[in-house]
Amino acid sequence: MIAGATIAGATIAGASWEWWVGFHAVVAVLLLADSLMPGHRRESRHAQAFVWLTTVGLALVAAGFACWIAVSMGKQTALEFVTGYTIETSLSIDNLFVFLVLFEGFRISAQRQHTALQWGVWGAFVLRALFIAVGVTLLQHFEWVTWIFGLILLYAAWRLMRGGSARAAIPEWIVRLQPAKGSLLPVILAVEVTDLLFATDSIPAVLSVTHNPFVAYTSNVAAILGLRSLYFGLAVMLERLKYLHLGLGAILVFAALKMLAAHWVNVPVTASLAVIAAIMAVCVAASLKTGSEGAGNRGRGSKGA
Repeated sequence: MIAGATIAGATIAGASWEWWVGFHAVVAVLLLADSLMPGHRRESRHAQAFVWLTTVGLALVAAGFACWIAVSMGKQTALEFVTGYTIETSLSIDNLFVFLVLFEGFRISAQRQHTALQWGVWGAFVLRALFIAVGVTLLQHFEWVTWIFGLILLYAAWRLMRGGSARAAIPEWIVRLQPAKGSLLPVILAVEVTDLLFATDSIPAVLSVTHNPFVAYTSNVAAILGLRSLYFGLAVMLERLKYLHLGLGAILVFAALKMLAAHWVNVPVTASLAVIAAIMAVCVAASLKTGSEGAGNRGRGSKGA
């Protein structure tokens, strides 16, 4: 199912073929159901609530899958899935800024944004599978590749923190895109290319937690599934998360140090999950607190005027 996977008995790249088929069957059903939802075809006053309901529902499906892994493969493997899912979801928030810029530059309507992201999701599955297959294979055969991945993560963290915002980390050529003439193909290609760029950060980060191809791949796919609905839920809030780039940078630094020190220090998966959750919680809380204080100051200023 993943290129370069090794087969040992009935096991294919960390799981049985039944697991691979079953997982992709569930993913196909979820994508089909999502595409047929009426909220994707016309605007509704309940659209925002529907989007968040979809996001929460997909997160619950991922949680149920983690419980299934815990029963069938063990608690440690389930924790690796949850941590990989959390890392990928956190870093995918960065992608949302790219999508905003793309859709603004191409002047894409809300309905067509759903279509572009749906095609983008399918392409992301294939690209992530290839990235994970290559990454796991390299790590299994060449231990020194760990250092390369670690340095890639440190560079990505520096790029984020230097920019002053997650939006500032977007490649310049994306910002300069010209509006499309009716076709969604340029938009879809741009989404795929940018996902490929960000995968060079997120895949090594996930591989710092697990070297199991099945866990790495399924945690990525589960996070990407929720990315589309998360985009429409968070689009109006992204600009308020002014410390987002610092939080994402800190997560990448943590993943890099964990990977570089793996030969000497074994960081438990539970500790990794706790650190990542704490970083994101502090980042979001600080951003929202600063935003509310700024709004309060503006309100008092207008009253005084």
